[in-house]
Amino acid sequence: DEILQLIRRLRDELNITIVLVAHDIPLIMNLCTQIQVLNYGRLIAEGTPQTVRTNPEVIAAYLGQAQDA
Repeated sequence: DEILQLIRRLRDELNITIVLVAHDIPLIMNLCTQIQVLNYGRLIAEGTPQTVRTNPEVIAAYLGQAQDA
């Protein structure tokens, strides 16, 4: 939570763009307004957190496929 608050404060108070490379999916989805997703060095998706979250390639690469019941 501290890092999230610090990054948000820096972004908002200084009006700067921050490039963040991370695999902490909840942090990225909660903090970023625009996301670019790479898989093995290839751009597979970009857009808002909601757009990226529902992208089939992102789901397969990072979030895992839904299990059939």
